[in-house]
Amino acid sequence: MKISIPNDVNLILDKLRDNGYEAFIVGGCVRDSILGIEPNDWDITTSAKPNEIKSVFSDFQLIDIGERHGTIGIVLNYTPYEVTTYRIDGDYSDNRRPDEVIFTTSIEDDLSRRDFTINAMAYNEEQGLVDPFMGELDLQYKALRCVGDPDTRFNEDALRILRALRFASVYNLSIEGNTSNSIVKNRNLLSNISVERIQSELNKTLRGDNINFILRRYKEIFAVFIPEIVATFDCEQNTPHHNKTVWRHTTASVSNIENDTILRMTMLLHDIGKPLARRTDSSGRDHFKGHNHFSAVLAKSFLERLKYPTKFIEDVVTLIEYHDVRLSDNKRQIKHIINNIGLVNFERLLKVQKSDILAQSKYNREIKLSNLQLAYDTYNSIIENKECYSLKTLRINGSDLLHLGITEGRMIGEILEILLDGVIDGTLENDNVLLKKEAIEIYKEKI
Repeated sequence: MKISIPNDVNLILDKLRDNGYEAFIVGGCVRDSILGIEPNDWDITTSAKPNEIKSVFSDFQLIDIGERHGTIGIVLNYTPYEVTTYRIDGDYSDNRRPDEVIFTTSIEDDLSRRDFTINAMAYNEEQGLVDPFMGELDLQYKALRCVGDPDTRFNEDALRILRALRFASVYNLSIEGNTSNSIVKNRNLLSNISVERIQSELNKTLRGDNINFILRRYKEIFAVFIPEIVATFDCEQNTPHHNKTVWRHTTASVSNIENDTILRMTMLLHDIGKPLARRTDSSGRDHFKGHNHFSAVLAKSFLERLKYPTKFIEDVVTLIEYHDVRLSDNKRQIKHIINNIGLVNFERLLKVQKSDILAQSKYNREIKLSNLQLAYDTYNSIIENKECYSLKTLRINGSDLLHLGITEGRMIGEILEILLDGVIDGTLENDNVLLKKEAIEIYKEKI
């Protein structure tokens, strides 16, 4: 096989080789190239020691990425490339990083310390593919397998548990039996991993095409850092609208929506509060009134715990709060919602509701989808006709009120909101002159 290597990467490989050292591209870039995917990063491994790498590239801009662990950054055309010495890792006392590394001259020794066979391949044009653990064959058969003993690999770095789920989700792989059993067995090691690292892996895992199966098969793993989901696993929904447990409905809704992080996180958490809201009537039918509020509170707590950005949390919580609102062609309702959550989130809400409906039973599905389409058409009509739905589209502003002699900030805000409600409700025309007259009348009533 032949892998097309970028010119700058080839320059680094050639320069190391010309100075008497071995050098290969390694890891994810080899894996992705075999799969026909354009690699995001090109990592290089070499027999040269860190000081020798620095000597060979003394005329280049260098970055100290982790010299103690054998990694030197080399900058070419404003792009940094990581070049790492062949190494054998020592003990991992913190389940994250090796306490020490031992440099070696064997590429096979270096590959033997890596997490999965599909990441334990190296390549250069002279020697071709170096694949001592049959990673290429595992890719062919869509299998994810640890290099060596899975328990050892996961105890070295517990984040590899989530990396396994991420690779299986993103590349649609089946996790080999021993590796799978070890993931479940060692799941509590994730308690030793920083929330920032967990957040990063969770985001990537959620965006995979195989996410439905991964969430269902490895729900106990996700429960280690999202314990709020445990109550949804066996929570039945005795209602015509649902034919799945809350968790099965959740996993289906995640896979139904496009692989955007905000949207998929919303679907993961949108019904997390249903077990708390569940009430069963005398006929045995379940009701979940207010579950959107319970879910929003639990989602906010989880997202804050994993240190998600404030705006991300606000968007997800907002979508969860509104995900159960019944939409149709009610223009007044739609305008008020747009005013409350913004255009971007309203467009997201339409996608959230469609995903939710498709994960439910077929009971009244066509009616629900028809109403949602009416809402979508009404929304488009509002935008195309440039109708008023927010203070930005209201044809009067704070400056206008100041010129009318209304100077108190709170009063200005209150009057503008009253005017906006009137325009949205259709009792006022969105005309600057008429709105000024109405503003004066409102002001007189308030003083």
